[in-house]
Amino acid sequence: MDCASTLSICSHPKPTANSSFSTGGYVLLRRRLFFSPSLQYVSSGRRRLKFQTFAIKNASASSGRSGRARKVYTESQSEAAPSTSFPVKEIASSVLPVGSFIVVTFVMWKLVEKLMMPKKSKAPVQEKKPTEGVKWSFAAGTNLLPNFGAKIERESKLRLNDFSKELRSFSIVDMSGRNFGDEGLFFLAESLAYNQVAEEVNFAANGITAEGIKAFDGILQSNISLKVLNLSGNSIGDEGAKVLCDMLVDNSGIQKLQLNSTNIGDEGAKAIAELLKKNSTLRTLELNNNLIDYSGFSGLAEALLENKSLNSLYLNGNYGGALGASALAKGLEGNKALRELFLHGNSIGDEGVRALITGLSLHKGKLTALDIGNNMITSKGAFHVAEYVKKSKSLLWLNVYMNDIKDEGAEKIADALKENRSITNIDLGGNDIHAKGITAIAEVLKDNTVITALELGYNPMGPDGARALSEVLKFHGNIKTLMLGWCKIGAKGAEFIADTLKYNNTITTLDLRANGLSDEGAKSLARSLKVVNEALVSLDLGFNEIRDEGAFSISQALKANEDVRLTSLNLASNFLTKLGQSALTDARDHVYEMNEKELSIGF
Repeated sequence: MDCASTLSICSHPKPTANSSFSTGGYVLLRRRLFFSPSLQYVSSGRRRLKFQTFAIKNASASSGRSGRARKVYTESQSEAAPSTSFPVKEIASSVLPVGSFIVVTFVMWKLVEKLMMPKKSKAPVQEKKPTEGVKWSFAAGTNLLPNFGAKIERESKLRLNDFSKELRSFSIVDMSGRNFGDEGLFFLAESLAYNQVAEEVNFAANGITAEGIKAFDGILQSNISLKVLNLSGNSIGDEGAKVLCDMLVDNSGIQKLQLNSTNIGDEGAKAIAELLKKNSTLRTLELNNNLIDYSGFSGLAEALLENKSLNSLYLNGNYGGALGASALAKGLEGNKALRELFLHGNSIGDEGVRALITGLSLHKGKLTALDIGNNMITSKGAFHVAEYVKKSKSLLWLNVYMNDIKDEGAEKIADALKENRSITNIDLGGNDIHAKGITAIAEVLKDNTVITALELGYNPMGPDGARALSEVLKFHGNIKTLMLGWCKIGAKGAEFIADTLKYNNTITTLDLRANGLSDEGAKSLARSLKVVNEALVSLDLGFNEIRDEGAFSISQALKANEDVRLTSLNLASNFLTKLGQSALTDARDHVYEMNEKELSIGF
């Protein structure tokens, strides 16, 4: 970098004892040099300024920039003088130019700063505060960006405007999981007042509370086109249920109300019960996974005595217990309208099911669906269920899933099914039924052609149970859906099932998940798939420890069968490598080329 100073020290020797400069003089000269930088250019984005060099002039210097410097140094060498006798005039002549330079430099820097630094914008009279939080959030984490709160709020409002347009124009509107909260609901609910075509509106899981439910005031009373309203997954609680029920008393449009997982307790259930006494439009009421206890069940039971319109009542996952089931049974005795009752997971036990069955036996209506799964029912309770099955002429669907009826209870229900000719779908899965109980159920299928769907999963029937079913289903029954997952049938059981598939012409869906089939079981099933089967379209073999060898056998079978009907094959959670997966993919492509049929294969 070029030196712009008027004094040069590049070739100066260091001061010695013979030099005319004392230590103080040398320091003074250094100070003079320090304050004499040259400012050539000061640049900015908009302008470039050039300043002339300011030099420190010595009082004894005559002319010439470098010459003056050399002259000063020569004179200092020739005049030997002690440091204590440094002339006062020379000090003054050195200090005064330095002081002048400092002043000039300070003024020039201030001028540069004023010209080059950007001007500060004038502060407004009242500074606008940043938006606190986000009123309507549409994606996880947006509330973690306070600096962009205003932008997100604007975008949220634009989306709400779009949603509002949907509410004004579409017949089915699904806005579940948008997290627009109470404020968003107040904004959107107004659109329902103008909409005369929306029949289904889903506001599930949107952070709506009891305060937000007030947004429907004046709207639900006047809107007669809305048929389905879903508010599940919003913590409206008892207070929200009360507010909603007050609005729906005079509503003549809504036929299905979904309030699952909304933290409704006994008080909210009682408010809904009062609604049922007065409302004659509601057909389906869903109150699954709430906090309703015996008191709430009693209130709903009283409502059933007066209500003449409700067809389906969902109370799964509550806390009714035996007392709640007994109370509900009394309401069922005088009710004629109810067709479907769902009480899964209420811990009603054997005593509760006994009371419930008594009420259902006196029920004057025609019950078509009954769900009493996961209720700690044993073989003793199964006896009461069997008695109801014998007498019922309307029941189509029975769920006793995940209880503990064992072989004894299975035998009792099997005997009842011999007399029943209405049930088409029965679920006995997860009841610790072994080969003995499965054999009793299989015997029913010899003469019963009404049952089309049979769930027996999670029962340790083993290969013997699979053989008992297979021998009957070869040529008997009308089973279309057979669920045998987690039944410990092994490769031997798979061999029995495979033999059935060669002859059976009714089974369309077969679930054999997690049965330890291994490659041997897969090979047995592959041999059956080579035969023309006009029924089977869905086969689930997940979690069966099948490896590439079994996959190759299945792929070859699919290629060999030119008229395969299979459209869905699940082999997920097995031990297939890329080789096995590739073989199955080739088989899928071959099926499409030969038959132009899509075969979905899951790995």
